[in-house]
Amino acid sequence: MKATAEYATANIAVWWDMKDCPIPEGYEAGQVRSSLEAAFKEQGYSGPVSITAYGDQTQTPDHILKGLLSTEVSVAHTKSESTSYFMYEDLVKWRRLNPPPATMMIISDQVGDKFTWDLVRLQQRTLYKLFLAYLVKPEYMVLSISEQWCWKKLLSSSPPAAGVQAGAKCYCKSCNYNSGYLKKFRKHLSSYSHSREEYVNPTDHKLVRYTEDWGRNYKATPEFATAKIQVWWDMLTCPIPQGYDARQVRPSIEAAVKELGYYGPVSITAYRDHKHTPRQALSSTGVDIAHTVSDVTYSRMFSDMLEWHRNNPPQTAAIIMLISDNVEILDCGLVSLLQENNYNFFLAYSFRPYKMSYLLTSAEWLWESILSGEKRLLQNCSSSGSGNDQSTSMFYCRLCVGFNTKSIDKFRAHLSSDEEHAQEENEIREQMVLSGENKRLCQLAEYDRHRLPRQSNHMKKAIRTDFGLFLLKDVNLKPRVVNLLLSYQQHLLLFVMF
Repeated sequence: MKATAEYATANIAVWWDMKDCPIPEGYEAGQVRSSLEAAFKEQGYSGPVSITAYGDQTQTPDHILKGLLSTEVSVAHTKSESTSYFMYEDLVKWRRLNPPPATMMIISDQVGDKFTWDLVRLQQRTLYKLFLAYLVKPEYMVLSISEQWCWKKLLSSSPPAAGVQAGAKCYCKSCNYNSGYLKKFRKHLSSYSHSREEYVNPTDHKLVRYTEDWGRNYKATPEFATAKIQVWWDMLTCPIPQGYDARQVRPSIEAAVKELGYYGPVSITAYRDHKHTPRQALSSTGVDIAHTVSDVTYSRMFSDMLEWHRNNPPQTAAIIMLISDNVEILDCGLVSLLQENNYNFFLAYSFRPYKMSYLLTSAEWLWESILSGEKRLLQNCSSSGSGNDQSTSMFYCRLCVGFNTKSIDKFRAHLSSDEEHAQEENEIREQMVLSGENKRLCQLAEYDRHRLPRQSNHMKKAIRTDFGLFLLKDVNLKPRVVNLLLSYQQHLLLFVMF
């Protein structure tokens, strides 16, 4: 991704784990800076670059240290097991002193395992461009990465940077010592006082989670005080309590956010299977209604989030609010939106999660506490509006493409009597059953592939004949679905054979 104008000349800071990503044999240490800068410039980044190399420098040859220092690459001594701890500590300190626009680069194989939880929360609060280099590519990352490279490919044959730079320093993280001279640094690392300090004060190997004690509810900043608030409400896990007037949900939510200083317009969409939702819970609530079935509720909800995001001007302050106990189903997609955009995130749930999420919230509530602020029992409601079925809400069927209406009657008729809608619901349910059976077949094949002899014909014969039908004997499926599953046996047979 090419640099935007604001980042093109911004500062770039690099933290490099020399143990995970060492200098290859025969490669000149003086080429590291020029290789990195060439890669940055290729993407349009030409700002000043600071580089710090971390590792057990008692094991680093002098010619490598000299090559790094001569090209203004600082070196930091750490015990091998403490490298990630000090790298991350310095990264957080740098963020405090260098507000965006700026770019961070981490050269390490530990980002996915050690850095991610806290860093992804920091990125949601204050966004920096993030570059990554690694020797072993991580399998999965929730961090939004602007650029990434394989370490060996990143090191080009660029000539070493000319001239000796004065800015590089040598740091001993164990002793809080620094020097601009390699000879003094070497003398320090071999000293009795250094050995004693490392023995007496061993560094904690576990990274500090700087965001772990961040408060849950923050007063609105001026930028967000009047920003629009979009609410996605999972009625399956956070339903309307028995006896509660559905017309009070909107004012309850609005009252809760106003207590924190948020006065922007609020839009709410409620997701669930609405075929049996009482008419009173649909009418005159000021809440948009989206019909789904449980198997696809969260995929449809996130699809709507992406559509909302596309219609929201880039980097405009806005607030996403999710009311659900199943935030973990959506968190991977949500965390990307929150890292890459100027959004605050609110969360409500019926019970507190047992562990803290890497989704950074600006406000959290128990669902009951929101509703209790404006609680009204249905039987005690005033008659005003109680018989009025006119609604400003929209009604959507998120199973049938393009269906939306402002009429409750049309919406209820669509759900109860539309043949195409009924067929769509049935097909979704069949697909879910099929998906579950396919997963089971894959698991069985994987188990047998590692445990049965390869020359065994028993398994092959079973799959060719009635193995699939045996699995399906207790499942009530249409012939079309059964045929699909039996067709899948051919793939399973190949899986077992090879």
